[in-house]
Amino acid sequence: MATPTKEFSRREMNFGSSHSQRPDPMQILHPFAGSVQQYNEQLSNPDAHRPSHCPQCQTKRPLSAHGFYTRTLIDTAFDGVIRVRRYLCNACQRTVSLLPEFILPYLRSSLMVIALFLVAHLLGGQTLEAAARSAPPPMPYYQRGQFWIRRFRAQAEALCAALAALTKPTPASDFVHRALTMLESTGWIAAHRFLFAGVRCHLLGWPRGLAPDGRRAAFSSAGAPA
Repeated sequence: MATPTKEFSRREMNFGSSHSQRPDPMQILHPFAGSVQQYNEQLSNPDAHRPSHCPQCQTKRPLSAHGFYTRTLIDTAFDGVIRVRRYLCNACQRTVSLLPEFILPYLRSSLMVIALFLVAHLLGGQTLEAAARSAPPPMPYYQRGQFWIRRFRAQAEALCAALAALTKPTPASDFVHRALTMLESTGWIAAHRFLFAGVRCHLLGWPRGLAPDGRRAAFSSAGAPA
């Protein structure tokens, strides 16, 4: 039997393609604010946030809509499958996926579910069980929660250094508490957007073997439809 950590890691990392288990080589954050249901409704319009240029070859031409891939998502009021829109660059023939910014790459649970749990446990001092109740829906906290805690602890010092560009570091007893305070001050989604686009930093640290390593990240600004 696999250890809980390995078992959970496989379950938590969702590469979400309906045709392949390989992740897209390029992800852009979808500058969307709203519920998961509102996000799903918006997907019917390919022009809503169509990239105006290719972030890979830098060709200054709007990309072509290129279908979707599916991935599972657990949010505070949603547990199911969402679609992620793809675009194709006609110059370099590579695809770009528009990842909603309420999702962390390669994690099944939404950013806010993870944030609620980490704040409740690491800042609020709640037990794993109590912290799990503060981050609905109910979850197997001894596996998923501990997985998030381990990754956040390992990433905390790097987060403090990176987030200093957004907010003044606050006095704290350790990097974990300082990073959480800075994230609360900045806003988790705003911090994720900056980290993912500006320094290619995963808020919980890249899984082994998936560190940037050529997997570029960028942020698509919400401009006029192309």
